Amino acid sequence: MKQTLALKTGLSLTMTPALQQAIRLLQLSSLDLQTEIRQALESNVMLEAAGEESEEGPEEALAETVESGDHAETAESSLDLGGSADIPEEMPVDADWGDIYDSPAPASSGSGGDGDEDGLHDYLQANLHVGVSLREHLGWQASIAPFDAMEAEIAINLVDAVNDDGYLEDWEGLCARLSQSLNVPPARIEKVLRAVQDFDPPGVAARDLAECLRLQLLQFPEDTPGRAEALRVLEAPMGLLARRDEAQLARATGLEPEQVRTALTLVQSLQPHPGRPYQSHESEYVAPDVFVAKHSGRWRVTLNPEHTPRLRINSYYQGMIKRADTSRDQLTLKQHLQEARYFINSLEARNETLLKVAQCIIEEQRAFLEYGEEAMRPLVLRDVAERLGVHESTVSRATANKYMLTPRGLYELKFFFSSHVQTTEGGTCSATAIQAMIKRLIAQEDASKPLSDSTLAEMLLKEGIQVARRTVAKYREALRIPPSHERRPMA
Repeated sequence: MKQTLALKTGLSLTMTPALQQAIRLLQLSSLDLQTEIRQALESNVMLEAAGEESEEGPEEALAETVESGDHAETAESSLDLGGSADIPEEMPVDADWGDIYDSPAPASSGSGGDGDEDGLHDYLQANLHVGVSLREHLGWQASIAPFDAMEAEIAINLVDAVNDDGYLEDWEGLCARLSQSLNVPPARIEKVLRAVQDFDPPGVAARDLAECLRLQLLQFPEDTPGRAEALRVLEAPMGLLARRDEAQLARATGLEPEQVRTALTLVQSLQPHPGRPYQSHESEYVAPDVFVAKHSGRWRVTLNPEHTPRLRINSYYQGMIKRADTSRDQLTLKQHLQEARYFINSLEARNETLLKVAQCIIEEQRAFLEYGEEAMRPLVLRDVAERLGVHESTVSRATANKYMLTPRGLYELKFFFSSHVQTTEGGTCSATAIQAMIKRLIAQEDASKPLSDSTLAEMLLKEGIQVARRTVAKYREALRIPPSHERRPMA
């Protein structure tokens, strides 16, 4: 085998750290972006929010930054000492690097030194109940209770009427409706209710707070200290109990002040919302990234200003940079300046791309804003990418975990994308529009004769939409609508 030297030219794509950052910021959700911005402001002395006033002097902040810059020695060999002249002002974010670049996970907003937050997180995780809901738990107990057929039917209706906190609301109206629909006397419904109130968790199916607390007390052993006194306290006005007015409670119940204190201590140990432990403690708050509103007959798209804070370079520290100085302090400042400009440019590129994508979506889906889901047009990532002259991956990143607030409600950007189905006239119709039609037809059906999937397909064909029965079934299941035989009322 003969070894030779040869020259060869070629083109290759290199992912610079700045370009990696631009791509990563583009696909972050609003909450992750706020975390990223906050961490950048805390770690980079050159970055500051517009209108922000520093609480500490510049010299103290600089000293702290230089002391924490352990990587300053390595920056001497990699940093361009020519100042900011070679730092690009614009960076592209359009490329398909999914095969060669793995986006790092968004930085966590947790703080290792905050014991209170860690304790709250551990508590929520330890008390997170998502496996069985309250109604499922009560329904299982009703299924094994010694009820006859009619009592079992009453129990199921009572369980369905229990709200998420474990209470029965509007008991008088509920009792009257059940008595009429099931043709049973109210006394029998009251009997079943007392049995349901013995279910777990204690206090469930109560009609008010006093009854909820009393049901829990009755499950305690009779020799529990303060049990009898607590039952008497619950007979007093609830306002006195809420204010912990021991003197008034003593006069209203005839108890001694010490007995009232013992009773209040026992009452405070009870659960006023017996259904809460069966709820998920993790709340998901969604804030829109884009606003859409109609002004002067035209639809306008704007970014949420709370998610697009204005950042700038700190002029004081920028003025301290000396091009010819290669000391450790100067290298740290120059590196922070370069990173700050990269971050600001990446953030501006993200906002610009998100706004363009949102504008394109609204232009394509203007009919949806005017007339609703049945007017939704078929749209795929490629359509938006070709119109904007970017790659499909850019559109995918820009729409990931982003939300748009419209006059019709809050929607994820990906909601506006759907496949198409050919119509009998040679046009196309979006899958979202077909689902809306199916939902409308089922809502208008005769309850005694629910529409089958085949009948729905025939009705859609009359409206010019040619879809197979199995396609209708798929769309119906996506809407979480049961089949026709399950929608038929029980005799």
